[in-house]
Amino acid sequence: MTSTLAPQQTLVTLDLEGVMVPEIWIAVAERTGVEALRRTTRDEPDYDVLMRGRLALLEEHGLSMSTITDVIAGLEPMQGARAFLDELRARTQVIILSDTFEQFAAPLMRQLGMPAILCHQLIVRDDRIVDYALRMPDQKRHAVEAFRSLNYRVVAAGDSYNDAAMLGAADAGFWFHAPDAITAQFPQFGATHTYEELTAAILGAL
Repeated sequence: MTSTLAPQQTLVTLDLEGVMVPEIWIAVAERTGVEALRRTTRDEPDYDVLMRGRLALLEEHGLSMSTITDVIAGLEPMQGARAFLDELRARTQVIILSDTFEQFAAPLMRQLGMPAILCHQLIVRDDRIVDYALRMPDQKRHAVEAFRSLNYRVVAAGDSYNDAAMLGAADAGFWFHAPDAITAQFPQFGATHTYEELTAAILGAL
């Protein structure tokens, strides 16, 4: 007996920081006064270079995991993010693909209604962040490719250099409030600037 494939289902993958919640490292920079921590994946395409620089800054300024946890405790999802996410989840499945860390994301996920998230882990010793462990290199692209191999139609949205591969691997990809330099470098992905625009773009592509 020959099996037949199930009808193709849909799935939305979203970046987290800059799309659903504020940039955590920028919030840490504002709290601590370490301006170099404002640098994000919008500025640096090489994620390892970015993280090694952050770890060096934390060590230099004696910033602990507790300090960052305290900053995150004061953050909330971006205005309209929860309603945007709820509307999408009423139509299809949504998975957040992020280069943040489980220790950072957990309290924010509770505020967003506990959507599924795939991200990385920090290595913490004696309240110091000493290293980080990737889920896997280029995990956003690999995740989208895996979902598509399972017969899902994937629509993705992000705002930074590290989202470009995810958008490219998806059936359709959109920028959300991305810097002009990024949208100009990757004009094949539609640019949106409000949750209303992004919702319409995603639903139109599903």
